[in-house]
Amino acid sequence: MTTTKSIQPRKQRKARYTAPVHRRSKFMRSLLSSELRKKYNKKNFGVIKGDTVKVMMGSFKGTEGKVQTVSSKNESITVDGVVVSKADGSEVPRPIHPSNVIITKLNLKDKLREERLAR
Repeated sequence: MTTTKSIQPRKQRKARYTAPVHRRSKFMRSLLSSELRKKYNKKNFGVIKGDTVKVMMGSFKGTEGKVQTVSSKNESITVDGVVVSKADGSEVPRPIHPSNVIITKLNLKDKLREERLAR
C-alpha cells in the first residue's frame, strides 16, 4: 500500500501519515460480506457515509449500523450504535478503523459508485 521500501515500523507509519489524498482513499477500504462478494465479484470496496457495516473486531464486535462519518485524515469511521460514555455521562462516537468492519449493505445513491462496482 505504501511506497516505502523500508521495513522499519516508524518509516511505515510515517509513509501512511504523510501519504497524499489519492493514496489515503485506498486506506479507507473494507471487506465486503459474502453475499456482496458473490454479487459484485469484489473482495473489498471503499467505505462511504450511508453504508451499513458490521464491526468484526474490538469491544463492539457484532454491532451493526450505518456509517455516520468517514475521516481519511485519521483513517477512521464512526458507526451508529458504537459509542462510549464520558465521565460526565454524555456519549460520543467511537472511531473505528475500516479494516475492522465488513460492509453488509452498500449505499448506491451515487451512479459513479455503481459503475465502479460493475467493472
